[in-house]
Amino acid sequence: MALSSIATVTRFSTSCSSSSSSHFHCISKRLRLIATVPAKTHHRHKMTSSSPPESKKIAAPFGSWKSPITADVVSGASKRLGGTAVDSNGRLIWLESRPSESGRAVLVREPERPEEEPVDITPKDYAVRTLAQEYGGGAFRVSGDTAIFSNYKDQRLYKQSLSSKDSSPVPLTPDYGGPVVSYADGVFDARFNRFITVREDCRESSINSITTIVTVWLDGNDIQESETLVGGSDFYAFPRLDPKGERFAWIEWCHPNMPWDRSELWVGYISEKGDVTKRVCVSGSDPAIKESPIEPKWSSKGELFFITDRKSGFWNLYKWVNNGHQLTSLSYTFPDSLTLWQQVESTNEVISVYSLDAEFSKPLWVFGFNSYEFIESHEQKNLIACSYRQNGKSYLGIVDDVQGSLSLLNIPFTDIDNITLGINCLYVEGASEVHPLSVAKVTLDDQKSKAVEFKIIWSSSPDCLKYESYFSLPELIEFPTEVPGQTAFAYFYPPTSPSYQGTQDEKPPLLLKSHGGPTAEARGVLNLSIQYWTSRGWAFVDVNYGGSTGYGREYRERLLKKWGIVDVNDCCSCASYLVESGKVDGKRLCITGGSAGGYTTLAALAFQDTFKAGASLYGVADLNMLRAETHKFESRYMDNLVGSDQDYFDRSPINFVDKFSCPIILFQGLEDKVVPPDQARTIYRALKEKGLPVALVEYEGEQHGFRKAENIIFTLEQQMVFFARLVGHFKVADDITPIKIDNLD
Repeated sequence: MALSSIATVTRFSTSCSSSSSSHFHCISKRLRLIATVPAKTHHRHKMTSSSPPESKKIAAPFGSWKSPITADVVSGASKRLGGTAVDSNGRLIWLESRPSESGRAVLVREPERPEEEPVDITPKDYAVRTLAQEYGGGAFRVSGDTAIFSNYKDQRLYKQSLSSKDSSPVPLTPDYGGPVVSYADGVFDARFNRFITVREDCRESSINSITTIVTVWLDGNDIQESETLVGGSDFYAFPRLDPKGERFAWIEWCHPNMPWDRSELWVGYISEKGDVTKRVCVSGSDPAIKESPIEPKWSSKGELFFITDRKSGFWNLYKWVNNGHQLTSLSYTFPDSLTLWQQVESTNEVISVYSLDAEFSKPLWVFGFNSYEFIESHEQKNLIACSYRQNGKSYLGIVDDVQGSLSLLNIPFTDIDNITLGINCLYVEGASEVHPLSVAKVTLDDQKSKAVEFKIIWSSSPDCLKYESYFSLPELIEFPTEVPGQTAFAYFYPPTSPSYQGTQDEKPPLLLKSHGGPTAEARGVLNLSIQYWTSRGWAFVDVNYGGSTGYGREYRERLLKKWGIVDVNDCCSCASYLVESGKVDGKRLCITGGSAGGYTTLAALAFQDTFKAGASLYGVADLNMLRAETHKFESRYMDNLVGSDQDYFDRSPINFVDKFSCPIILFQGLEDKVVPPDQARTIYRALKEKGLPVALVEYEGEQHGFRKAENIIFTLEQQMVFFARLVGHFKVADDITPIKIDNLD
């Protein structure tokens, strides 16, 4: 049924820049920085020195300033990165999604010569993206001159040769008449010429899918059904083969746990026929040890390393020490095999490689991420390149597993996502407060202890540095929560412009962002969607409320049974802290968030009176509806986050419409399976009936998160003009046509 006051948006895509210029900090005389144009140093004094003195700036109301960082610029800088790999010639391959192509994801290869342009590998009729567990990740794998990828439209696996420029992808898995079977996080098995991958099968039920680890045969021209290698648990991830192809490790977990609550690391032994004849649980089976192992990886010597948060509550690097000769001498026959596996496990030992109160990995929301690589492995020791996160900042280092030492590498990135091993180098995905999401080639010295060269290969926004004088640098703040003696964290961005300053005695309006997840983290890196606000005179704060990641298990578990309470209170406490610090105007506080952040937004507006307006992007209004309708991966997530049936009712904003007292704008994708559209429609109708100013924008063809350039632009601009009209008391400088607001227009 059509809702007359809903704006359903369908537009043509907006083109974005494809320039490849980049600039980076020169942070060390020993580190050579290379970009596609001459490198330029960036320091705070250079940014301010190019701006006129405060006395010569134009005084104008906060929020009304002109800025070259338009919504079109933001959408052009919204390319996403879906992973990296290296081909047989050592050239980098990356997966990028393009808002200008409706979010299409394409494999791209580094050019042979620096003066040449990168080359698209993926043909135009294909898009590389998996829908496994809805959030995807791990959509491709490269080995030598062969790539295997998931195609978005049909979700089938395809094989493509990288040695031929015009090679067409060849399907490997059956056509089921629609995207009902998805694959992710696969690895090549050279011993049997097959591909081992996670499969999510939704043929019987889209809500209760079946996840297994399967094999896909690579030889012959006949397309065959994949064969189950491991099954029985609710979820699987990270299937990883040892160098000989005789053992493989994987992560598994079951409802009601999420992978960061409790998971298990298993090793299976592969027979001469290619099936798993015996297995052992390496980590996670002991009920007395609360842990969530992740990212298993074999060294060239066949040693198994992994990351887990046992004991300290921080994800640290560990190693499995086992008596392998005992395993091969045992004979297994089902059903007595389970008892034998348990006996074998008791002979194994897990030891710490390096301990630090820092996070060496992150929550398993998507498949296929890679936080460490072996850069040298021989009889005496392993040298392991790794990234970790501590106190809101990422670091890149080299661990010596024999000495138990960690040497830091000095590079410009302060935020690191993934590491890929190249030929005598590392490819690092990262960003910083003045650098957009990028991939850098980091060359090490002969001793593998220092970075000697840093070269940008790919940038999500290669042109953004021309707006540098408008950049607001984040300040990591620690603020008191409602719990006595307890603090939480956020990144605060003050309004910044080289041309404007606020009027006398005026404080800026504040937009507070509540991140999604909720088991996720806000990061203090260059994000033009934030700079869009601050360059126009808004203050912006990105909150890591209790329950966020990056600060260890104890901080993460503040939200257990308290979702809708701790996150809401922390967001309100952060806003109040900024008001009391004299940084923002307490009468112009706004809040925004997507997904779980949209829920926090709605809950804050329903149950607190701190904020004067809000924007919910594909947010949750009814926890019971979400529990009943969401996909399998998150269907039991809220068991640990909420609590009893009464808690579900009491914390659902839809049940307390009478408590809402301020304007709200909602944005929703019509193909969203994580938070179905009925959530937004229900809260919209209720607020409209109450008489509050409200608007709902629905996007055709969008899922959970907006990928199309035109929708990214429209969402940003409509939030800006909505807040300006209803809270800001100023006129925006941009030429934006506002949509109709019910109970106002």
